[in-house]
Amino acid sequence: MLWAQAEAVAVLTGAGISTDSGIADFRGPNGLWTRNPAAQAMFDIRSYVSDPEVRRQAWANRRANPAWTAAPNRGHVALAELQRIGLLDVLMTQNIDGLHQRAGSSGVLELHGSMWEVLCLSCGGRWPTPEILARDEDDPACHLCGGILKTATISFGQPLDADVLSAAVDAVESADLLVAVGTSLQVNPVAGLAGLAGELAIVNAEPTPFDDEAQVVVRASISEVLEEMVHALG
Repeated sequence: MLWAQAEAVAVLTGAGISTDSGIADFRGPNGLWTRNPAAQAMFDIRSYVSDPEVRRQAWANRRANPAWTAAPNRGHVALAELQRIGLLDVLMTQNIDGLHQRAGSSGVLELHGSMWEVLCLSCGGRWPTPEILARDEDDPACHLCGGILKTATISFGQPLDADVLSAAVDAVESADLLVAVGTSLQVNPVAGLAGLAGELAIVNAEPTPFDDEAQVVVRASISEVLEEMVHALG
């Protein structure tokens, strides 16, 4: 078993790990963009800044997001347990839902930011997202400068936080094994982390561009696979 043999393990998670918590992924058969390709505009920074209607749709989507009340599932809990017993060194995620932290994981590298904070694109002010949602405005503006507000997440057209990305690269290069869980490995630069791995294992329902490079590819329930890993290693 690769995990048991590795001295250092890094895990990268994507939207697929949160589907068991009731949060839809993006590219899966029932994914947000699969069902509604036009929804991608809400995740493009140029569209978001230039089109008030896109922002109104984005804020409506945020209010209805199931992540506000979602609970961590068995997959999140299993990774927290693997970290607790010293068998997971670095946990990185493309998810913005905060479920890893709520499951008990620490030091999570949030590569695509967090939906739990809002920032002003003009003055850089930051507030908890529930505080802004409580204003019940369809396109809330910054009360400091009147600028456009957006959750502190990375949209298409925005760069990743350089420090977070650098920490992720260091983690993968220092690890013996990278386990990619519930991610399509299609969005760069995060997908490029798979190419840096010494050994690579992939747990995902759909094929990824890195399947041929991986030592192990598993197509099964993420929650069940991770729970079995805890039992096997713990």
